[in-house]
Amino acid sequence: MLIPCPHCSTRNNVPDERLGDGPTCGQCKQALLPAEPVTLTDASFDAVAGRHPLTVVVDFWADWCGPCKMMAPHFAQAAGQRTGKVLFAKLDTEAAPAIAGRYQIRSIPCLVAFRDGQEIGRLTGARPAGEILRWVDGLR
Repeated sequence: MLIPCPHCSTRNNVPDERLGDGPTCGQCKQALLPAEPVTLTDASFDAVAGRHPLTVVVDFWADWCGPCKMMAPHFAQAAGQRTGKVLFAKLDTEAAPAIAGRYQIRSIPCLVAFRDGQEIGRLTGARPAGEILRWVDGLR
């Protein structure tokens, strides 16, 4: 499986049976499938969400958004419970307005799930970790 590094965008070949072993990037040595959400930017969004073979759940958020801040620890908790199966990521809509516009993000927080670069699901509003996980599990 070719997995793009969420930190440097290098593509790494990882055997399917090694996904749960905490694989690291051959280039930057950081975790390919970290247990916490990764930060995406304009520069890294397409390389990661657009090319990742696993489901990528992106939290579209903003620093000024109270519900976004309230949901952040729940999103992080959900990420820790699906390590090696789903990549959880965050995109600041203020720092990356073109990407937020491309996906017509009208309300935040907004979770958008991608697989192989295609949107496969969307969930708006602040949610507890259990609800996020039920939604993610239903996407498969």
